[in-house]
Amino acid sequence: MKKSSKLLFGTAGIPAIAKGTGAVDGIKAVKELKLDAMELEFVHSVNVSEEKAPEIKKAAAESNVALTCHGQYYINLNAADSGKYEASKLRVLKAAHIANLCGATSVTFHPGFYMKSAKEEAYEKVKAALKEIVDKLRQQGNTIRVRPETTGKHSQFGTLKEVLQLSQELEQVLPCVDYAHMRAREGKNDYGSFREILAETEKILGKEALQNMHIQFAGVKFSEKGELNHLNLKDSDLNYEDMIKTWKEFKISGVAISESPNIEGDAMMLKRIYDG
Repeated sequence: MKKSSKLLFGTAGIPAIAKGTGAVDGIKAVKELKLDAMELEFVHSVNVSEEKAPEIKKAAAESNVALTCHGQYYINLNAADSGKYEASKLRVLKAAHIANLCGATSVTFHPGFYMKSAKEEAYEKVKAALKEIVDKLRQQGNTIRVRPETTGKHSQFGTLKEVLQLSQELEQVLPCVDYAHMRAREGKNDYGSFREILAETEKILGKEALQNMHIQFAGVKFSEKGELNHLNLKDSDLNYEDMIKTWKEFKISGVAISESPNIEGDAMMLKRIYDG
């Protein structure tokens, strides 16, 4: 697994230039592109078996490529239906289990929806679910970081304040900071607001959190309700130059994952700007 005091740039899933469709093919393509990381995409299902995971872990170590994981979309840790609530916890646990076997350092996911709950009630229910998830992982000896993501719709649980508070109150939990989602939902799109994201993270979680960031970035199309879809950075209004300035100013490290339609193109572009 690649370790660095700098920010590592990678793709959400297998780059388009990959010669095959498996994770090992993706890792090889990431190395060929001179990128640093790849996010395993379990968004529709956990598509890696326990038997295949060690091969992925070995390939990542040999290629010096850092791995992260994005869990399933079908998660609502504030579900009113007890069946959906329990199934959501199991989905996070399964993604975390397989991701850990693959050598991934973190698993991120959209934590849920407010539904008809007051925001405070939703917070307590999500927190209870996450605590149960982390307790089970710890019993299994699985130290993977569990990362609730900042979300892009006003109906979704997952403001920056909420994910930072969860990370402060629960062990083994850290935020996944998605800049496209915060652009769509919270209007964060200038140097001051980008700086505020990192300053607030440091204030609540300490400098150590800035050395272990999981960032997602893309352009974004949005409405008054929030995120609609991702765009390539150059086709969007995301102020990525100032975003990168704050990353360098705060000397953050960790992983920055491109989720734009052109995943490798935008990852390479930001890596060039960051290194320049």
